[in-house]
Amino acid sequence: MKKVLAIAAAAVLSASVLAGCTGGTDQSAGGDTVTIGGIGPLTGDAASYGISVKNGGELAVEEINAAGGINGKQIVYLYEDDENDAQKAINAYNRLMDQGMQVLMGTVTSNPCIAVADESVKDGILQLSPSGSAKDCTKNPNGFRICFTDPQQGEKMAEYIWNEEKLTKIAVIYDSSDSYSTGIKDAFREKFTALGGTVVTEEAFVSGDKDFKAQLTKISGTDAEGLFLPFYYTEVAYVVDQAKSLGLQLPYFGCDGWDGVIDQLKGNTEAIEGAVFLTPFIATAEKENIAQFVQAYEAKYNETPDQFAADAYDAIYVIKAAIEKAGEMDNDKIIQAMTEIEVDGVTGQMSFTADGEPDKVANFAVIQNGEYIIK
Repeated sequence: MKKVLAIAAAAVLSASVLAGCTGGTDQSAGGDTVTIGGIGPLTGDAASYGISVKNGGELAVEEINAAGGINGKQIVYLYEDDENDAQKAINAYNRLMDQGMQVLMGTVTSNPCIAVADESVKDGILQLSPSGSAKDCTKNPNGFRICFTDPQQGEKMAEYIWNEEKLTKIAVIYDSSDSYSTGIKDAFREKFTALGGTVVTEEAFVSGDKDFKAQLTKISGTDAEGLFLPFYYTEVAYVVDQAKSLGLQLPYFGCDGWDGVIDQLKGNTEAIEGAVFLTPFIATAEKENIAQFVQAYEAKYNETPDQFAADAYDAIYVIKAAIEKAGEMDNDKIIQAMTEIEVDGVTGQMSFTADGEPDKVANFAVIQNGEYIIK
């Protein structure tokens, strides 16, 4: 964040707090800035997601401010680390509110997002999660998301495996301690069995586990034709490495939490070659706005953006569109405007339902030669 933005944030801090953030309150007294807060893991096992979201949001903010801001007001962008922990996310939220946050772009992961949702609804501010996919992330009327829900991901992957891969027997490993993983797993099982398929076994673990040999050994004794892994990239890397050492060779399928697995494997993707996962964004796509975003992101951060960076980039532009549609910094009007806008983002053309869900098309990526390729 540019130093001038930090100076501007300090200058309007008292006014922003006094302006208040309760439902329906006119916040235009906050001066010549719009304060957008972000929350996500910058440290810990899920740090890759939070760093990408922070960067993607920062890039969008810089572009918007350079073009004149939102209704002539410059954006102040504040970001807090939650370490993928619900209580730390609440603490981060409170710190941001103390700094005059007017809109929340967060949180990044589902459990912290659900916890913060119970706080943001009290203050009445718009909460737009870039990537919190659990169903309850948007349970409140002020909550929206850029990504797909967990049930949508499970259903889409079930349809893909059944219709495109023509597989009928699937084994599943899932994180029983995480609502994101269990939500996708439950929806997948329901849809896949409804289509006529069989989930031959469901093997559980808990976040932080690193040894998956017991689950993989059990799966090797089944007639599974594929392995569905609905959880985050850190554990996915452990699973595929250990499956290779055990001689288990099955096609892999995953969800949007896989984004980052190539880096986790340090580019050695032999064990996961040909794996397919659902994602809202693929950096190699040829659409003009995607190419421009990728070029700008690579120039600024010296790395290729993942879907979390893209989600956050879109989230900031969606917030801009909602505020401009509302015409003023009024919480109720901004939240209502979310259902009246349409944004052509790098994760797709999207509008939003009153339930907080995005209406857009799903993409599938395949891992080939160390890259994510659109399928």
